[in-house]
Amino acid sequence: MPPKSESMMTLAIHDQRLAKPGPTHAALRDYDSVRRAIAFISERWREQPTIEAMADAASVTPDELHHLFRRWAGLTPKAFMQALTLDHAKGLLRGSASVLDAALDSGLSGPGRLHDLFVTHEAMSPGEWKNGGVGMTLRYGFHPSPFGTAIVMASGRGLAGLAFADPGEEHTAFADMKRRWPNATYVEDSDGTVGLAQRVFDTKMWRPDQPLRVVLIGTDFEVRVWETLLKIPMGRAVCYSDIACKIKNPKASRAVGAAIGRNPVSFVVPCHRALGKDGKLTGYHWGITRKQAMLGWEAGQVGLQ
Repeated sequence: MPPKSESMMTLAIHDQRLAKPGPTHAALRDYDSVRRAIAFISERWREQPTIEAMADAASVTPDELHHLFRRWAGLTPKAFMQALTLDHAKGLLRGSASVLDAALDSGLSGPGRLHDLFVTHEAMSPGEWKNGGVGMTLRYGFHPSPFGTAIVMASGRGLAGLAFADPGEEHTAFADMKRRWPNATYVEDSDGTVGLAQRVFDTKMWRPDQPLRVVLIGTDFEVRVWETLLKIPMGRAVCYSDIACKIKNPKASRAVGAAIGRNPVSFVVPCHRALGKDGKLTGYHWGITRKQAMLGWEAGQVGLQ
């Protein structure tokens, strides 16, 4: 059983992620087309559909889809399809999970060192978590990202929450995040959170000398799981049981899965890199299609190094 004590941890993460925020940025239109193409590929990948079929599903021309994927992920649609298949996920798992310690202690050059991090503790009361965020003020904003609308939430100490929404579901996703800290005070402040969104999604701002500060609010067990996720290099994936072994609690795979599902800082704390038994793409709080998109996008980023 996970320990009952609570912790808050502030993490300084070197580098971060893509798309300059703005209310009508093309990134949202791009992701909408990508999302439809990915949903189609996810259902038909065994048939190896043609680019014409993918483009029809996304309501764009084959040329438009080709250029969109090249711009969005650095991959052709065919290569992206391969990155999204279950066999690809299993390949990621075989390449890292069996040697998890080596994977967690290693890093890739450039963007692959996203989570080569410093960990610092701040004098934050565990009672803020236990009491549902009483006394906390969280500022939030909606920003475009490569994976749909991003909901960015910040405390005075750094990034505290990151969620995603499909068109028309922004406020539902925000309400879901609010349930994590029901007694906190929320202030909409897109101007105040745009800088964090840029740090997360603009690859040009992935600066090891200017680490992004992330506030993790959860139990000791959850924070240990999230900290382990942060050490998985981009382009790698692991299964829940390996994470359980890494935190020295090998029988806690189910609890690890629950902690991953409660991760409040999606993508930055890369819960999308956690796979189920035998490398299966298990449920993701913000949708399996988005999880597949993140894995494929990261595969493209690693390929650009």
